Amino acid sequence: MTKVVLISGSLRAASVNSAALRAVRRIIEQARPAASAVSLPIGRLPFYNGDVESAGTTPAVAVARALVADADALVISTPCYNGAVPGVLKNALDWLSRPDGASSLTGRVAAVLSASPGGRGGIDAQPALLDLLDSCGAITVEHPPVAIRGAHQRLDGAGEMTDPETVAALRELVDATFEAVAIMAEQRRSVLGTPEPPRAPRTPRPPQAVPSPAAGPWSRASVTLSRS
Repeated sequence: MTKVVLISGSLRAASVNSAALRAVRRIIEQARPAASAVSLPIGRLPFYNGDVESAGTTPAVAVARALVADADALVISTPCYNGAVPGVLKNALDWLSRPDGASSLTGRVAAVLSASPGGRGGIDAQPALLDLLDSCGAITVEHPPVAIRGAHQRLDGAGEMTDPETVAALRELVDATFEAVAIMAEQRRSVLGTPEPPRAPRTPRPPQAVPSPAAGPWSRASVTLSRS
């Protein structure tokens, strides 16, 4: 079973980023019965402090590390606060990257998206988040950035993100994430010497134009961001 951990960079109860991740969870549950998705509530983690770490791992940190260490992939949705990743999300990744040499993020597949009521969809926070995950040893998914603009207008009466265009963009990101997980699994089996059955050739996707801000709920950068 493929295990996915969902991390929202916002603590608000009515967060559009959390709503986007609930949509991701529904996509996974509906389309991939052999997979599971669980949310990691990062608001429970204390501020990172080396003295606290030296005194012994807190239960919330221990649970978070174990959850991520047991996962095949992470899907992280971030707001953009003053052009950057929220401190609460950076704090969570700092805890997950410890202890030195035993980070639960190392080798973990990670997909990134953002959502915002604004016209840029929080996309300005994504490059720094990708760099941060790269520094923590995660393997980020190569995919045109998904940044949901006017996200509050994409919610239904129950506060769920059910807008068809948005769901389609999230489904593409989920597909890319599971493909990355499959590639990593193949590479690990190859290292162990287990033969793999041949895979059907993949049909390349045609290039996609970059829409104007009014063209849709998400942004697609002209260049795919890729990280090792």
